[in-house]
Amino acid sequence: MTPERRHVVKEGHFVHRGARLVFDDAGEGPLAVYAHGGFVSQSVEDRMGLFDWAPVLRAGRRLVRYDARAHGRSTGGRSPSEYTYPSLADDLLALLDHLGAGRAVDAMGASMGCGSVLHAAVREPERFSRLVMLIPPTAWTTREAYARANRSAAEMVTREGLGAWLAGRRRQPPAAVSDVPAFPPTPAEPILPAVLRGLARSDLPSPAQIAGLRLPALILAWADDPGHPLSTARTLAGLLPGAALHVSETRADIRTWGERIAEFLVASP
Repeated sequence: MTPERRHVVKEGHFVHRGARLVFDDAGEGPLAVYAHGGFVSQSVEDRMGLFDWAPVLRAGRRLVRYDARAHGRSTGGRSPSEYTYPSLADDLLALLDHLGAGRAVDAMGASMGCGSVLHAAVREPERFSRLVMLIPPTAWTTREAYARANRSAAEMVTREGLGAWLAGRRRQPPAAVSDVPAFPPTPAEPILPAVLRGLARSDLPSPAQIAGLRLPALILAWADDPGHPLSTARTLAGLLPGAALHVSETRADIRTWGERIAEFLVASP
């Protein structure tokens, strides 16, 4: 049996709109970029053990994963406008510029990262070849309740501190990920209210804008998660021509996502 190749991960960074944005770069081949979800980071996602990127590297892709503005190793300011989905999409496009992406790239995003990817794709569709959306966030008609909760959280963190907010959170994770450990948010406490308010102002592009995209898409969702409802995933699947939707109800099935993504990226159009 041939031993599995170990891919060296290189850290890089660039400065965009006053923030130092840090990314991990591994593998060789066509470029695939990944944007993580809100309040976590690449390191936190790895510690959660949710997503396995090894199959993507084995499939011959250069995989670049970056820490969003103010998350993890990246820096950010205190203006909520920095953390809206369109602003985060601007960071993603700047990353492609920094990497010198001369051809269309595969783009993947989870939760908040879905917002970054979709806004970037709607703005400059020619820069993307395929889209992968993991646990798309609540959107459109279901978004307002999330926005209210984020505005309330921002007020609490500002008034009483991060500890009070974390102590008062009542979150029941979906059964499929109930064993995944919880981590505190990676944005620093003084910046966290701005992140919360920016996300409260955000939504996915309009259904009409998304329907105008002509890109192959894979949508991976899990069940029973109000923050990432199946209504969003199913609507996206209906809007994007030929999109494939897979819904997981167990942790074992979520572990297949890496292979599913790899197969999707290398499949013939």
